[in-house]
Amino acid sequence: MRSRRVSVIAGAAILGLALAGCSTASGSPSADDPNQVEVFTWWAAGSEKVGLDALVDVFAEQYPDVAFSNAAVAGGAGSNAKAALASRLEADNPPDTFQAHAGAELNDYIEAGQLQDLTSFYEDNGLYESFPDTLIEQLTADGAIYSVPSNIHRANVTWVNVEVLESAGIDPTVAPDSIDAWIDDLTTLQESGVSAPLALGTEWTQMQLFENVLIADLGAEGYSGLWDGTTEWDSAGVQTAIGHYGELLEFTNSDYAGLDWDAATQILLDGNAAYNVMGDWAEAAFVQAGQTYGTEYTTWATPGTEGIFDFLADSFTLAVGAPHEAAAISWLTTISSAEGQKAFNIAKGSIPARTDAVATDYPEYQQTAMASFQEDTIVSSLAHGSAASVSWSADLSSAIGKFGADRNADELLTALVAAAAAQG
Repeated sequence: MRSRRVSVIAGAAILGLALAGCSTASGSPSADDPNQVEVFTWWAAGSEKVGLDALVDVFAEQYPDVAFSNAAVAGGAGSNAKAALASRLEADNPPDTFQAHAGAELNDYIEAGQLQDLTSFYEDNGLYESFPDTLIEQLTADGAIYSVPSNIHRANVTWVNVEVLESAGIDPTVAPDSIDAWIDDLTTLQESGVSAPLALGTEWTQMQLFENVLIADLGAEGYSGLWDGTTEWDSAGVQTAIGHYGELLEFTNSDYAGLDWDAATQILLDGNAAYNVMGDWAEAAFVQAGQTYGTEYTTWATPGTEGIFDFLADSFTLAVGAPHEAAAISWLTTISSAEGQKAFNIAKGSIPARTDAVATDYPEYQQTAMASFQEDTIVSSLAHGSAASVSWSADLSSAIGKFGADRNADELLTALVAAAAAQG
């Protein structure tokens, strides 16, 4: 089924918003009320929910007659939400708009005819001028765009507990320049009494750590080549990365398989670890804990990835068959607006997609990320849907999770090669 162009429904959007409707911006309004929007996300708790609430507040100001219906499903990186969404789409019961990572993750939805083409929305709202060319390139599939980004996140961030490093005689202001040098520091920390200096969590956080190691050992070009076929999955660089990843796991907390990202980050906040490799949604957790950037905590590009920005973006779609298209267009308009992006990103720890954002409006960490996105080489995140399709990512995640249990490097390499071959 071909997606309908947003220009076809623009008139409906104007008409729908002209009708009298709900006056609230949250809650569960009547199913037959056209002035509501059901928004499906995995931002159900913690700092992610704080960011969503900030965005909803702007939406309420911009569209006071449209009710916001929160269809969030809890689960880090959207694992639970994606399964629930797949069931709804299969049953022809789509939400009006749903969260998805920009990039390759959208391909399955596009090929299934489940997303409307938003190209005309971009044209009508000047978004080709408001978003950087590098982002437009990431969002475009076969000449069309199918989602609106609410932010840009960086996945190759190492969060550092300053006191823990200083207590072990390590300078927290200087990042190791390679994975090998980082392993040396991890060894020093462990010998100083920090039993698990690298905090880690559940399977998707393991895949994120592994992608960071791939980037460090392959470089930007070699890593990107994994997704376009120019780098072989059984290359020497991938084998080196598997070895390094296995070494890093020796410095992690033994209960990592049962911890979501926020619990892993909390280990660092509590001073029981020195490092946590996590996307910059973690920034909000440090701010909410009352910690000061550069004093209690700092950040580096993960060792070996300096000069590279591992990209992902939370974006929102317009579903084919959305029950409330007009209201969904309003939600997408708020997301893409300067006001919406500022409120959301200050709260969530990410950076705005818009180029007209003023860096000094944002806290110190976000200023560093904004500069990096403008200056560094951009690569696409595996763990967060930008680099690989949903099915490919799932195969890789299973293989990496299995390696966490059995540490069998040969089997991991075989599984990585098989997963790539399955893509055809």
